[in-house]
Amino acid sequence: MILWANIFLGLAIVYAGLCVLFYFGQDLFFFRPERLANTFRYKYPFPFTEINFDMEDGGMVNALHFRVPNSKGVVFYVKGNSRSIKGWGKFAKDFVGKGFDFFILDFRGFGKSRGHRTEQILFNDLQHVYKWLADEYTEDRIVLYGRSLGSGLATRIASWNRPRLLILDCPYYSFLHHIRRYGFILPLRWLLRYQIRTDRFIQKVRCPIHILGGAKDRLIPFRQSEMLKNLVPDNITLHPIVGAGHNNLPEFPEYHDLLYDILHEAFEAEQQWRMAA
Repeated sequence: MILWANIFLGLAIVYAGLCVLFYFGQDLFFFRPERLANTFRYKYPFPFTEINFDMEDGGMVNALHFRVPNSKGVVFYVKGNSRSIKGWGKFAKDFVGKGFDFFILDFRGFGKSRGHRTEQILFNDLQHVYKWLADEYTEDRIVLYGRSLGSGLATRIASWNRPRLLILDCPYYSFLHHIRRYGFILPLRWLLRYQIRTDRFIQKVRCPIHILGGAKDRLIPFRQSEMLKNLVPDNITLHPIVGAGHNNLPEFPEYHDLLYDILHEAFEAEQQWRMAA
C-alpha cells in the first residue's frame, strides 16, 4: 500500500512539474524569434520604408512598408512564429509583383521590436497598426494575410474591422485545438497563455475569406482548414494545394496563380469603375 502511495505521489510530482515547465516555458516552445540590433539595416530589391510604432505601454513594434506606383491596395501580412522580418520581407515580391503594397511587422521580442508579449498585446499591437493603415489607404483597400501562427491573429483583427479580404495561409482551427495534439495530457485550457480562438473569431468576420493550405501539411493538417470552412461555409473558399506541405507553398506555381486570381477578383470591379470614371 505504501509502495503504491509513493508511486502515485511520484507521478503527481512529475505531472505537476510538467505543468509548471509548460506554463513558464511556453513562450520558448511556441516562438522562435531572431533578435536584431537597432542599428541593423534591411536590404531588399524593392523600395521600402522602415517604421517604428511606439505603443502606450512603452513597447515598440518595428515594421516594413513596401510601396509600388499606383498600387491597388496594401497586403497586411501577419507572419509566423519564427525569425524576423529580415527574412520574411522576401515575401513582398509575391504581392508587389501583382500591383499591391506590402506591409509586415515583427511581434514584440522579434527583430527590432521590443517589449513584453502576451496574446492580448499581440492583438492590440496589430489593431493599432491596422488603424494606421486604414488612415493611409481606407479599409476597402486592405487585404489581411495571416500565415501559420499569424492566421489566428489576422482573423482576430479582421473580426474587429472591415478589410476588403482575409487570406489565411496554413491556418489552425484554434491554437488551443492545435496544441492539444501534442499536450493532450495537460490541462491546457488553464495553462495555455496563447489560446487564439480562430474558430470563434472567424464567425465574426464580414469580408470574404480564402484559405490556402498544403494538402500534405503535417504541422497543421489541412483538416483544420476544413473545420474552419464548416463553421461559415458560405463565406470561406478553400484552396488545397496538392503536394505542398507547411513551409513550401510559394514553391508551387498553383499558389501564385491562386493569389493572383483571389486578389484580381476582389479588386477587379473597383479597377473597372476607376477606369470608367
